[in-house]
Amino acid sequence: MLIGVRSPRGPDVTVLMRSQWLEMANREAVIDLSDPPPLLVVEVVSPSTRTDDYRSKRAEYGLLEIPEYWIVDPLTEEITICLLENQFYDSVTYQGSQLLQSPLFPDWTLTVTEIFNSLC
Repeated sequence: MLIGVRSPRGPDVTVLMRSQWLEMANREAVIDLSDPPPLLVVEVVSPSTRTDDYRSKRAEYGLLEIPEYWIVDPLTEEITICLLENQFYDSVTYQGSQLLQSPLFPDWTLTVTEIFNSLC
Protein backbone atom coordinates (compact mmCIF):
# COMPACT_ATOMS: atom_id res chain seq x y z
CA MET A 1 0.00 0.00 0.00
CA LEU A 2 1.30 3.46 -0.86
CA ILE A 3 1.36 6.16 1.80
CA GLY A 4 1.11 9.81 0.91
CA VAL A 5 1.65 13.02 2.79
CA ARG A 6 -1.08 15.65 2.48
CA SER A 7 0.90 18.18 0.49
CA PRO A 8 0.71 19.61 -3.01
CA ARG A 9 3.41 17.16 -4.14
CA GLY A 10 3.84 14.04 -1.99
CA PRO A 11 7.18 12.23 -1.52
CA ASP A 12 8.38 9.25 -3.53
CA VAL A 13 8.89 7.12 -0.38
CA THR A 14 7.43 7.51 3.11
CA VAL A 15 8.70 5.70 6.22
CA LEU A 16 6.60 5.71 9.37
CA MET A 17 6.20 3.82 12.63
CA ARG A 18 4.40 0.48 12.40
CA SER A 19 1.79 1.72 14.89
CA GLN A 20 0.99 4.67 12.63
CA TRP A 21 0.78 2.32 9.64
CA LEU A 22 -1.70 0.07 11.47
CA GLU A 23 -3.85 3.06 12.48
CA MET A 24 -4.27 3.86 8.79
CA ALA A 25 -5.69 0.41 7.95
CA ASN A 26 -9.29 1.59 7.66
CA ARG A 27 -8.82 5.00 6.09
CA GLU A 28 -7.21 6.77 3.18
CA ALA A 29 -3.45 6.18 3.18
CA VAL A 30 -2.57 9.85 3.51
CA ILE A 31 -0.88 11.51 6.47
CA ASP A 32 -2.75 14.68 7.37
CA LEU A 33 -1.32 17.72 9.13
CA SER A 34 -3.08 16.63 12.34
CA ASP A 35 -1.26 13.24 12.23
CA PRO A 36 2.26 12.69 13.56
CA PRO A 37 4.77 13.29 10.76
CA PRO A 38 6.44 10.31 9.06
CA LEU A 39 9.93 9.43 10.30
CA LEU A 40 11.47 9.87 6.89
CA VAL A 41 10.56 10.90 3.37
CA VAL A 42 12.68 10.20 0.31
CA GLU A 43 12.68 12.04 -2.98
CA VAL A 44 14.23 10.47 -6.09
CA VAL A 45 15.46 13.21 -8.38
CA SER A 46 14.64 13.32 -12.07
CA PRO A 47 15.38 16.13 -14.52
CA SER A 48 11.80 17.40 -14.22
CA THR A 49 11.71 17.33 -10.37
CA ARG A 50 15.23 18.52 -9.55
CA THR A 51 14.30 22.03 -8.34
CA ASP A 52 11.32 20.81 -6.30
CA ASP A 53 13.27 17.95 -4.71
CA TYR A 54 16.21 20.13 -3.66
CA ARG A 55 14.43 23.38 -2.79
CA SER A 56 10.62 23.53 -2.59
CA LYS A 57 10.10 20.23 -0.82
CA ARG A 58 12.85 20.95 1.69
CA ALA A 59 10.90 23.98 2.93
CA GLU A 60 7.58 22.15 2.78
CA TYR A 61 8.80 19.10 4.72
CA GLY A 62 10.42 21.36 7.32
CA LEU A 63 7.05 23.00 7.98
CA LEU A 64 5.50 19.52 8.27
CA GLU A 65 8.22 18.70 10.86
CA ILE A 66 9.42 15.54 9.12
CA PRO A 67 12.61 14.72 11.06
CA GLU A 68 14.63 13.21 8.21
CA TYR A 69 14.48 13.82 4.46
CA TRP A 70 16.64 12.10 1.85
CA ILE A 71 17.32 13.30 -1.66
CA VAL A 72 18.44 10.40 -3.83
CA ASP A 73 19.94 11.81 -7.01
CA PRO A 74 20.69 9.20 -9.69
CA LEU A 75 21.71 12.03 -12.04
CA THR A 76 24.79 12.79 -9.90
CA GLU A 77 24.89 9.49 -7.96
CA GLU A 78 24.65 11.34 -4.66
CA ILE A 79 22.42 10.97 -1.63
CA THR A 80 21.76 13.98 0.57
CA ILE A 81 20.50 13.34 4.09
CA CYS A 82 18.70 16.31 5.62
CA LEU A 83 18.05 16.42 9.37
CA LEU A 84 15.45 18.76 10.81
CA GLU A 85 16.63 21.40 13.26
CA ASN A 86 14.10 24.12 14.23
CA GLN A 87 11.98 23.64 11.06
CA PHE A 88 15.05 23.88 8.80
CA TYR A 89 17.23 21.10 7.46
CA ASP A 90 20.95 20.69 7.95
CA SER A 91 22.25 18.44 5.20
CA VAL A 92 25.19 16.25 4.31
CA THR A 93 25.75 14.89 0.81
CA TYR A 94 27.28 11.44 0.34
CA GLN A 95 28.78 9.91 -2.77
CA GLY A 96 30.79 6.92 -3.97
CA SER A 97 32.24 4.75 -1.22
CA GLN A 98 31.05 6.99 1.62
CA LEU A 99 28.92 5.23 4.24
CA LEU A 100 25.50 6.78 4.76
CA GLN A 101 25.01 8.09 8.28
CA SER A 102 21.37 8.30 9.33
CA PRO A 103 20.11 8.69 12.91
CA LEU A 104 17.11 6.55 11.94
CA PHE A 105 19.32 3.70 10.73
CA PRO A 106 22.48 3.88 12.88
CA ASP A 107 23.47 0.27 12.14
CA TRP A 108 23.46 0.63 8.36
CA THR A 109 26.74 -0.04 6.63
CA LEU A 110 25.71 0.86 3.10
CA THR A 111 27.67 3.07 0.74
CA VAL A 112 26.16 5.28 -1.91
CA THR A 113 27.67 3.06 -4.61
CA GLU A 114 26.08 -0.05 -3.06
CA ILE A 115 22.68 1.61 -3.00
CA PHE A 116 22.85 2.78 -6.60
CA ASN A 117 24.20 -0.61 -7.77
CA SER A 118 21.26 -2.36 -6.10
CA LEU A 119 18.82 -0.17 -8.05
CA CYS A 120 20.12 -1.24 -11.46
